[in-house]
Amino acid sequence: MSMLSTPKKVAAGLFAGVAALAFVAAPAISSSQQTQAPQRPLAQIGQPAPNFELPDLDGKKHSLEKLREGGYVVVLEWFNADCPFVVKHHQHHQTMKETYKEFKDKKVRWVAINSAAPGGQGHGIERNKRAHREWEMQYPILIDEPGTVGRAYGARTTPHMYIISAEGVLIYNGAIDNNRSARELGDINYVQKALKEHFNGDTVEIPETRPYGCSVKYEGVR
Repeated sequence: MSMLSTPKKVAAGLFAGVAALAFVAAPAISSSQQTQAPQRPLAQIGQPAPNFELPDLDGKKHSLEKLREGGYVVVLEWFNADCPFVVKHHQHHQTMKETYKEFKDKKVRWVAINSAAPGGQGHGIERNKRAHREWEMQYPILIDEPGTVGRAYGARTTPHMYIISAEGVLIYNGAIDNNRSARELGDINYVQKALKEHFNGDTVEIPETRPYGCSVKYEGVR
């Protein structure tokens, strides 16, 4: 014998019907939506840096594994020649050139990486060759059109700097300096500071800072 009165039976039936309709109407998350959700970058301080292989402006391939060969520390610089903040450190000031020059004979290899998709600001072999020539860059620019390497590292801005130890461990991730303007230099060059500490056998005091600059021009970013 039912324990519900007739009015309660009716109400229960209506509730069940509404719940069923709501369940049917609720959108399922597609596999594409799931893969598009933000993911934590693979590159984390104190952990092995993701290996990569990318071509330079002449098509020569460079891998992190090869760059590290012989016990070299590797500096990665995310790059966009048309970004005012990159111009700041390559043209208005010589931040990148001077920092590279200070450490290049101390077993440091430095590469710039351009993750701009076709049509994005700063994209294109010829544009990057011109910047490389005009700014007298002494290290290669690598091309990451699909943005795979940029996303693996979580590169957000140009510039965005990373330092990888000779053992392949990420020891610095962040800004080049502590002045976020597009013209003025900061009084702390974080990359210089981290490299000095590392080569002195000390722990890097500031392993992470917030990068600043233009957004990396991945597919869909303008």
